[in-house]
Amino acid sequence: MIVYPAIDIRGGRCVRLVEGDFDRETVFDDEPAAAAARWEAAGAAWIHVVDLDGAKHGRPENIDAIRAVRDRVAAKIQLGGGFRTAGDVEAALATGIDRVVIGSAAVSNLDLVRDLVAYHGDRIAVGLDARDGMLATDGWLNQSDVSALQLAHQLAEIGVATVIFTDIRRDGTLAGPNLDALREMTGLTGMDVIASGGVGDIGDVIEIRQTGAAGVIIGRALYDCRVDLLTAIATAGAPA
Repeated sequence: MIVYPAIDIRGGRCVRLVEGDFDRETVFDDEPAAAAARWEAAGAAWIHVVDLDGAKHGRPENIDAIRAVRDRVAAKIQLGGGFRTAGDVEAALATGIDRVVIGSAAVSNLDLVRDLVAYHGDRIAVGLDARDGMLATDGWLNQSDVSALQLAHQLAEIGVATVIFTDIRRDGTLAGPNLDALREMTGLTGMDVIASGGVGDIGDVIEIRQTGAAGVIIGRALYDCRVDLLTAIATAGAPA
C-alpha cells in the first residue's frame, strides 16, 4: 500500500480544511513546494496535491504553486482540483504531473473520463468524494444524487484503474476512516482504491491496509505530527 502525503493548496499556501469547509482552514506552510520537499526527504515516493481553489471554481488556479512543487521534487505527483476539460488535463500532464484526478466532471460528464482514460490510461484517476454515501461536487460545496458505489461500477466498466475514495465527514477530523464504506468500495469494484479522510494515527493506517486498499492519503495527522511518515510507509508495506 502506498502512502500519499497530502498537500492542499489554497491561495498559493499549503492548508488543511475540516470536512471540506473553506471556513475551517488551517495554514501549515506558505510554500507548498517546501512541504513537498520535506515529505520527499522523509521517504515519500508519491505526493497527493489538490488545488482547492480549482476544485471550487472549476478550473486549475494555483498553477505557479503546483509548478513549483513539480520543479522541487522528484517524487511522483498525483494532482486534483478543477479538471473539467481535456485541455486542462493535458496541460497538467505536459508539465510532468504523473497522474491527474478527475472529480466533479466524472459525475456530470462520464464521456470525458472515458475519452481521457482511452488516451492517457492509468495517468487518469477519479476522485469519489462522498458525504453519507452520495457524491459531492465543486469543491464539495454541492451535493449530487449519485452514489459513490454507483459511479464506481461505471468507472470500472470504462477502464478506470484508480479511484480516490474520500469520506468527507471524516476529512481533516483525525477521527479515523470510514472502514465499512472503504471495504465495500475495495471489495466490489476491482479497481485500485486509495483511501482518504480521517487518518489520525498509525492504527488507522494498519486498518486501511487490512481492507485491501492500494493507498492511503494522509494530511492533517502528518502536519500535526500524530503520524510519522517513515513509520507510516513501513507500516503500509508490511504484510496485512
